[in-house]
Amino acid sequence: QVHLQESGPSLVKPSQTLTLTCTVSGASITTNTHYWSWIRQPPGKDLEWIGSIAHTGNTAYSPSLRSRTSIDWDTSKNQFFLDLSFVTPEDTAVYYCARGALPMPGIVIRHTTPQDHDVWGQGTQVTVSS
Repeated sequence: QVHLQESGPSLVKPSQTLTLTCTVSGASITTNTHYWSWIRQPPGKDLEWIGSIAHTGNTAYSPSLRSRTSIDWDTSKNQFFLDLSFVTPEDTAVYYCARGALPMPGIVIRHTTPQDHDVWGQGTQVTVSS
């Protein structure tokens, strides 16, 4: 079965860059049938899609976070990464990596929603505080 596991720091200082890793097992991240996303949930708020990466390395980002977000991957390790720069306390959230299904194989998506994802990591709490 497909399993996703987040890893990274639990505490980040304001203005620093948050870097998280998602390790995927049971499926290749280079598949052309699925894409790989970062999603977060601040305390008391809804799930928020951050961005995704898909089979050719194409990325898509939430417009509200695009200027601070970079998603990349290491296909040899079956891992993908989130860099979120210039963090503030409002970035405090549980961060998830998750798998989504492409509408058709090989399509390039530019937007998705948390509800489009069928397999999730357990989530990792990230607190931004000095």
